[in-house]
Amino acid sequence: MTPRPYRLLLERVLVRVDAETAHRASFAALRAVARVPGAAAAGVRLLGPRDAALRVRALGLDLPGPVGLAAGFDKDARGVDGLAALGFGFVEVGTVTAVAQPGNPRPRLFRLLADRAVVNRMGFNNAGAAAAAARLARRGSRRGGPRVVVGVNIGRTKAVADSGAVADYVASTRAVAGVADYLVVNVSSPNTPGLRDLQSVEALRPLLVAVREAAAAAGRQVPLLVKIAPDLADADVLAVADLAVELGLDGVVATNTTVSRERLLTPAADVAALGAGGLSGPVLRERSLEVLRMLRARLGPGPVLVSVGGVATADDVWDRVRAGATLVQLYTALVYEGPLLPRRLHEGLAARLHAAGFARLQDAVGSEAVAP
Repeated sequence: MTPRPYRLLLERVLVRVDAETAHRASFAALRAVARVPGAAAAGVRLLGPRDAALRVRALGLDLPGPVGLAAGFDKDARGVDGLAALGFGFVEVGTVTAVAQPGNPRPRLFRLLADRAVVNRMGFNNAGAAAAAARLARRGSRRGGPRVVVGVNIGRTKAVADSGAVADYVASTRAVAGVADYLVVNVSSPNTPGLRDLQSVEALRPLLVAVREAAAAAGRQVPLLVKIAPDLADADVLAVADLAVELGLDGVVATNTTVSRERLLTPAADVAALGAGGLSGPVLRERSLEVLRMLRARLGPGPVLVSVGGVATADDVWDRVRAGATLVQLYTALVYEGPLLPRRLHEGLAARLHAAGFARLQDAVGSEAVAP
């Protein structure tokens, strides 16, 4: 349940402000607080996962808890310390592109209050992969800040033709591989024309091979994942799973936003008036969980599965873990539930874990398949 103070803030103030303006203002405030000496580290101690049972080792990394922030919130790696202070177990920044770009014209971010959902057509607005890499490098060189796993999500520059897509991803990879704890190849945003065509195995195979080679050239083993859309046909989801095994990918992130507008409470005419964009929120819960189950059944216990889409409650996180997700991400729920959500989710997950008789989170991953 949304805490009353935040619910009042959302209903009486935030909803009266353009969604992107509200995001920018709240994110700026979070960054300002995090710049106060000792504030970010104190936030991690107070709000971060406390139960040792939640600790998880994934992608060769040690994380204090499985609930992380999905890409899209911090596109330019400007506020990692502040986000870590909210209690996330890890933070994924981006999507970054090889060349800086402004994204699509505003307005481009919309709330669907009745559905606790968001429609966005941001269009990978960011200052470029090199700028994000420089910020992460500066952060890594500082002492005293909170330690948190940071993934970098990379996408295709809008102006780049299909024929140049691989080279474009490689350029981003070269820029960020040295400072990322893991890399996610985003081929599933609906807001860059032609991007989702790269999800076909024929297009995806050479792209992932090239990105992996570029990451290896950075001189360190950077875990590599691919992020897919919920709108893929089941057969295509399984084809991506097979490709992940073939190439030895470290994991799959499932799923991105959807272009579907089904099962919404908001009147169809109001939704149509907002125009194109990716839809996120609870409406994605069922399909995201379905894709997760398909992937886990196909992949077995090998590649790491990061589940995202419709995650808002501790029950949602628990369902994803039991269905086979090692890590779980959220973004839209933060808009509607407030900044203390990561702490509530980790606490709720720990309670469910112990109630089910598990001593460690990793023992519960995929337990749905073996439950009596």
